[in-house]
Amino acid sequence: MEINWAELGFDYMKLPYRFIAHFKNGAWDSGQLTEDEFLHIHEGSTALHYGQQCFEGLKAYGRKDGKINLFRPDQNSARLNRSARRLLMPEVPEELFLTAIKQVVLANREFVPPYGTGATLYLRPLLIGVGPNIGVHAAPEYIFTVFCMPVGAYFKGGLTPTNFIVSDYDRAAPKGTGAAKVGGNYAASLLPGEEAKARNFSDCIYLDPETHTKIEEVGSANFFGITQDEQFVTPKSPSILPSITKYSLLFLAKERLGLETLEEDVPIDNLARFKEAGACGTAAVISPIGGIQYEDKFHVFYSESEVGPVTQKLYDELTGIQFGDKPAPTGWIITVD
Repeated sequence: MEINWAELGFDYMKLPYRFIAHFKNGAWDSGQLTEDEFLHIHEGSTALHYGQQCFEGLKAYGRKDGKINLFRPDQNSARLNRSARRLLMPEVPEELFLTAIKQVVLANREFVPPYGTGATLYLRPLLIGVGPNIGVHAAPEYIFTVFCMPVGAYFKGGLTPTNFIVSDYDRAAPKGTGAAKVGGNYAASLLPGEEAKARNFSDCIYLDPETHTKIEEVGSANFFGITQDEQFVTPKSPSILPSITKYSLLFLAKERLGLETLEEDVPIDNLARFKEAGACGTAAVISPIGGIQYEDKFHVFYSESEVGPVTQKLYDELTGIQFGDKPAPTGWIITVD
């Protein structure tokens, strides 16, 4: 398979191997690698009827020395299990999770993009309820699987500012599943996302579902802003997915850049507070926000064409750690070779 690493988008690609494990009779088996890209599940599976499923996203990074870095996979394991508990699914032991990730990376090693291309190997862990069922209750059996593919930038153009529009839709309900990484949240975002793209915006800004006055998420990513007095601010809400990238940036902004960091309400009617803004997440890494359309007003942050200096420093620090070019805080990197 010939791959043009520089032209990769964020698209599915069938690779040779993936990992699968089964939960039956109250226990997980040890799992194994398989070449079968199809899941064979019962027609009564709760994942199909009642949305009893959750997933994760993380990346493997090709280093200059030829080894491969995993970035904070223990945090993905912990978040998957928080989602699992919310949907009454069995937790996946961290050891099984990490074993699956490592096996999939090594089995597909030739598809880890080379250092310097900017591309990465994206991994998708998935946990679903399966087995014969029709009532509204937890499934009798579960499947945990991990597959992967090389990817480029999630947003077209990579680290260049793009514009967003505030949506009238909600991506999650108050006290609902907004903090869990479950498919239903993303299904709810498909229509508003398409409507935003039809108006030439990258995606939507979602406001808090209770009052519609505070920024919560940017499409499927978290929001951050850099204030006029050098604070790194990100929204705090029980219906926001706790982004591993966001919490990594909070740490780096404080410890490496010396910024004050705040998790707090971010009112949509006070965008002038920020000189820079961005979206962050595993897939997006950092996507600078050029401007936000809210009702009949369009607010521009640093620039619609250039990346702000603080956003650039955060991006360089984070990706430098991920690709092994900068020292990592303790426990952030697992190397596989």
